[in-house]
Amino acid sequence: MHTLFWRWSSLATPMQLSDTVRMSDQSVFDVDVWTLTRFVMEKGRKVKGATGELTQLINSLLTAIKAISSAVRKAGLNHLQGLAGQVNVTGDEQKKLDVLSNDLVINMLNASYGTCLMVSEENENVIYTPAEKRGKYIVCFDPLDGSSNIDCLAPIGTIFAIYKRTSDGEPTVKDALQPGNQIVCAGYALYGSATVVAISTGTGVDFFMLDPAIGEFILTDRNVKIKKKGKIYSINEGYAKYFEPAVNEYIKHKKYPEDGSAPYGARYVGSMVSDIHRTIAYGGIFMYPANEKSPKGKLRLLYECNPIAFLIEQAGGIATTGTQRVLDIIPEGLHQRAPFVAGSPDDVEEYLSFVKKQKK
Repeated sequence: MHTLFWRWSSLATPMQLSDTVRMSDQSVFDVDVWTLTRFVMEKGRKVKGATGELTQLINSLLTAIKAISSAVRKAGLNHLQGLAGQVNVTGDEQKKLDVLSNDLVINMLNASYGTCLMVSEENENVIYTPAEKRGKYIVCFDPLDGSSNIDCLAPIGTIFAIYKRTSDGEPTVKDALQPGNQIVCAGYALYGSATVVAISTGTGVDFFMLDPAIGEFILTDRNVKIKKKGKIYSINEGYAKYFEPAVNEYIKHKKYPEDGSAPYGARYVGSMVSDIHRTIAYGGIFMYPANEKSPKGKLRLLYECNPIAFLIEQAGGIATTGTQRVLDIIPEGLHQRAPFVAGSPDDVEEYLSFVKKQKK
């Protein structure tokens, strides 16, 4: 007889014997399963004046993420690898999965009746929700982060940030240009060896893993905290020629520590979601600073930097441009770029000390 253990919520909440059903001497089923839908609903009930609109919006977004996860797994079999023959607004060549993922997210958000407009990496202009389906939220998203890694089967992801509209009348572009400190919910999905969603509504970060057998995201880690100091630095050192002196000095310090301690390990996937997920899980620092080729940075503020900075801070880390807190930047354009350094607080503070030393 098979031994069956459904112990997901034992990682999330204290378990009692009453939460399990013993099917036989060798099989135990946990009947108190914390799905992401249930988790969001429970949090929503505790918010005074909550209408359920945000819960409905998140659930629709999760449906799109499940569909993208399925498409990613079958990309090779369904001939979804390769280029779509187009270039998006930020200058990146679109892959077939980019286009599919973008359409999935847009269609599901329209169907949620919770959005009034959207901002996508793949669209030059804002996307207005049809008037009869409009809600009070704005969603900024990167439908498939790291898509250059699709054909080599490296981990990729989806990033999103949700804001509440503050104006009246017809929605406008200005409604989307809110600083990250106004985010009401942010998260990412990582399509790796498993599909994981990291999400925060402003009260910590929680991890959920997709169980394909039941089609639900199950809570695996509650209130995740990043280590105060890590042992890994993550940066594309291929651009070292263009880095500011402070960045190269910091990297040198990580490789050849003057105090005789062990050097940091170098890890860089090239998919922001993958590198950030590892940084939150193991600690350390992720860097995509400004350089000579990209003086304003490379990563996009609204749908990459802001949601990830929100999650990093909720996990107890720091996210900075090198001169200011990422979440305090006032956006000026939909596809604005920003320098980005984030991770364990001690590591980021040490990086900032090198930046300050350079300016003296």
